[in-house]
Amino acid sequence: MKLPTQCTAWLTAAAALLAVIGTAPAGADEAWQQVGGDARSGVSGAAYEDGTAAGAGADAGAGVLVVHDNKRSGQPRLSRITQEEGTATVAPVTWDGPEPVDLEAIEAVPGMPGEYLALASRGIVYRLTVTGTTATVVDYAPLPAIGEGDDFESFALVARNGRLAALWADRGAGPERPATLYAAPLTFAPWGQPQWGAVTHRAYRATYPIDDGTRHISDISVTDSGRILTGSAADAGDDGPFDSAVSDAGRVTVAANGRVRVTLAPSPRVLGTFPGYKIEAVECRPGSADAFLGTDDENAGGYVRTLPLCAT
Repeated sequence: MKLPTQCTAWLTAAAALLAVIGTAPAGADEAWQQVGGDARSGVSGAAYEDGTAAGAGADAGAGVLVVHDNKRSGQPRLSRITQEEGTATVAPVTWDGPEPVDLEAIEAVPGMPGEYLALASRGIVYRLTVTGTTATVVDYAPLPAIGEGDDFESFALVARNGRLAALWADRGAGPERPATLYAAPLTFAPWGQPQWGAVTHRAYRATYPIDDGTRHISDISVTDSGRILTGSAADAGDDGPFDSAVSDAGRVTVAANGRVRVTLAPSPRVLGTFPGYKIEAVECRPGSADAFLGTDDENAGGYVRTLPLCAT
């Protein structure tokens, strides 16, 4: 039966809208690459390494450092993932220094090659120097202004006008507890310890997913133009089911005097939904539209992929 022209046009428009706002198209699961098959190998946070930020495609051997939320001594804390010709290879990185409990995020420090900040869920920030297969702890310090019950899964750094700022968030929990997004200027003491300026904070609610167990912010990344991308995730337990999304949450600016301003969207725009996966890593590649996505699917392990979500 031939559909009326008006009906056909409506269906075409509806399909286009779905493609823009959400659910990955048929066969998209094939784009996920498994990087671990158990609860110790999930990806909780990610940072592109030096030299892979600009000019390299997603499959050009780009190195990505990923953290694992393990808690026992001797379990892996950090790995390096390389993606080449449609495959992902995982190599362990030795952690040299005090062992963190429950790492949830990592970020390269702009303008400081080989330097990274990694964040544990209770708010301890570790400054690292990564050389080859070893990550050495330079110093560590707590985040400022930690609120009651805060549980952190996200961290991002922004460099503008010769100034550095940090964003991080309590993940929130379902309808009754929105995420709290914090921001502050960041400098480093001569001995390497992170030092924080005045802290601002905003409440944030994800528009997807909306389950009782939703973590409104499971990670943060900032595009070259200052857009704030957030991951959100629903976790029904170690065996799932899981659900997640990446959204355009607002913008951040850093003034020449170091002042940090965060403007959140009244209704975050969903860029993609990912039923069956728990996204805990969202990392924009500087100079590119690509976003590296990583999952911590508990007993099902971890998966990674790239998608063009970071366009200006």
